[in-house]
Amino acid sequence: MVGVDERPFPPGDYDVVVVGSGPGGLQVAYSLARAGIEHCAVISRDDGPGGMFRRFPVYQRLISWTKPDAPVARGTREYEWYDHNSLIGDEDGHRALTPLFMDRQLDLPARAEMESALAEFATRGGVRVRYGCEWESTRIEDDGFVLVTTDGEYRCRACVFALGMTEAWTPPIPGLEEAPHYADTRSPAQYEGKSVFIVGKRNSGFEVAQGLLPWARSVVLVSPRPVDTAVLAFSPLRLRYLQPFDEHVRGGSGSHVVDASIERVERHDGGYRIRVRGTTWQGELALEADEVIAATGFRTPLRDLPNLGVATVNDGRLPAQTPWWESVTVPGIYFAGNVTQASSGLRKHGATSSSSSVHGFRYNARLVAQRIAETVFGKRRERHAVERGDVVRFLAGELARAPELWSQKAYLARVVAFDPSHGVRDEGIVPLAEFVDRDAGDACAVAVEHDAGGAIVPALYVRHRGRLAEHLMPPHPLHEFDGDDYRRELRARLDPLLS
Repeated sequence: MVGVDERPFPPGDYDVVVVGSGPGGLQVAYSLARAGIEHCAVISRDDGPGGMFRRFPVYQRLISWTKPDAPVARGTREYEWYDHNSLIGDEDGHRALTPLFMDRQLDLPARAEMESALAEFATRGGVRVRYGCEWESTRIEDDGFVLVTTDGEYRCRACVFALGMTEAWTPPIPGLEEAPHYADTRSPAQYEGKSVFIVGKRNSGFEVAQGLLPWARSVVLVSPRPVDTAVLAFSPLRLRYLQPFDEHVRGGSGSHVVDASIERVERHDGGYRIRVRGTTWQGELALEADEVIAATGFRTPLRDLPNLGVATVNDGRLPAQTPWWESVTVPGIYFAGNVTQASSGLRKHGATSSSSSVHGFRYNARLVAQRIAETVFGKRRERHAVERGDVVRFLAGELARAPELWSQKAYLARVVAFDPSHGVRDEGIVPLAEFVDRDAGDACAVAVEHDAGGAIVPALYVRHRGRLAEHLMPPHPLHEFDGDDYRRELRARLDPLLS
């Protein structure tokens, strides 16, 4: 007798289908249920929650921090700024779960701790997933989409792909395809006494370099662009960058960080010969190494989505998205997780969003759910009234404490609308690019940004009678943007709307 399949969400018709059970998939599925979309299926090829955190980072320690004990109470909205790794919940028992699993050796969780926290979120939040169900292809039909899986076909009006960047990507450098990718990096002890050449000077490259410093005879990191120390000072990657980079700057340690284009990689005498050409220096070198590791990043496994018309960016590695993380070319297809980094926002002073990390894309996922509920299913979210006399205090408090604004600097904003018919309303958290580009009447938005010098500053946008004005306010040494001086400036700038 054949056993009954007790997994949830058998093939059939659903309002929304979510593909993926990493942090992006879990967060958007949780948020869709709270937005009123109850007939939602979540499918995953994995056999449990966690996504990439079931395998990566290869050397086990994350770069994003969580402070178990913080200046604010754990589990509050304000605490989210001190906890960059937990998913966000609507109930007390669903919040701030990562600290429960941390051993506190560092304020950076280990990979296994992160995986455990995600599994706990799924359990407590009631996020059910049909595991072992792999999405294979997609069709567009008159009433929506059909997702073909190893278990059968799923029909839906909207779909959310929380696929992560899980497919190893190697640039077209001759011979580099013979070298192992970051995803295949072995344990540090297996590089003992060897010379290691690492292609790439971003997160994964420096992660590997730091892990190998106590073991390898020498480590060389190479890519065309130099390390931008000004950007590095504000980056969570600095913990992994600084030690290998510092040893290079001091010299004599066997750690080198080289700015060069790689012409080709050749097998040579049981190892490799790598030919490079300087980019910030003149000349060519032929470098010898026992091992080569291509720390060149990943791409999103989009399968047949480009054939359906889904446009891509970044050499086809990411789907092109609107500020609401919807495909720019195929309406109804949305994205969640670190793939949402493809929507970079206004890029003020060159800054991009934090959507490549959990602390950024967890908020994106919640907004994606709200957006689908409103635009696809007509479930309009309630807009709460704000008393005119309370607008300044409300906005100053958001500038000082809203984790969405602090996590997604210059990408997410808090919006208040001024409507002659409906009064003053809190429009909630909105992508800043959406507010700037869309004229929907008198309104204002506040965001936290970096100025041209890199200082964190509060920003105010005022739209009045079809004209948009931007105001950057000065920094504060303790980032206390709700003080009297800031409130006075907010009140003065908002006077056309408040009068």
